[in-house]
Amino acid sequence: MAGRREEKREDLKARLIEAARERIAKDGLTNLRARDITQDAGCALGGLYTVFTDLAELVIHVNSGTLKALEARLTLDETKDRPPTDRLRNLAQGYLNFAVEHRNLWKALFDHFPPESSPTPQWHLNEHLFLMDVIAEPLAELQPDMPPEDRAIRARTLFGAVHGVVSISLEGRFVGLPLERLLSPPFVRGERYGTRCSSIVLIEDTQLTFVEQSFGPNGLRLGRTRASFAIA
Repeated sequence: MAGRREEKREDLKARLIEAARERIAKDGLTNLRARDITQDAGCALGGLYTVFTDLAELVIHVNSGTLKALEARLTLDETKDRPPTDRLRNLAQGYLNFAVEHRNLWKALFDHFPPESSPTPQWHLNEHLFLMDVIAEPLAELQPDMPPEDRAIRARTLFGAVHGVVSISLEGRFVGLPLERLLSPPFVRGERYGTRCSSIVLIEDTQLTFVEQSFGPNGLRLGRTRASFAIA
């Protein structure tokens, strides 16, 4: 009997997480309501609290699934043998694409603040570490003499720079980039027209630079826009 009860509890837990995930994806975290979730999951309102302490704990489990999906997007096997600078660009592009495709779920990762009475559990905090690890790995190849502690700080700074550009752009802030510019493909050079590409290039120990190169017909260089940020 105990095994049956646990099986039913795990089934209810999975249904509640999926219902909450779909609600967040559709309506955003701020519009999440316990009554809507339980209705979608096919259980009574009180059923949610037999599985989770509160709604905040349920959101943590949704965010856990989102982090796993993001990790799968950023750790593709086909990119492992590429040069470290290419892997850093792929990470930035993969992070942007995930944020665009799953905007509300992505935002929930950073907009959810559990109450002080039930702080974020350590297991969930640990799930975020891969975001730094996937950046630190190519950095170690680019700067092999850098101490691990400094490399960890550099990885956090790089993530913060990319996340900041993506975040303010998707929010439509006046300092952000239009979405079509963020998602532009690599250099396209035609006989009748040209376009540009935004790149992320680590050019010095203390500086991160975003470069946008514009092209005219036949690859004619029209100009370059550069924005640099100091990194610790």
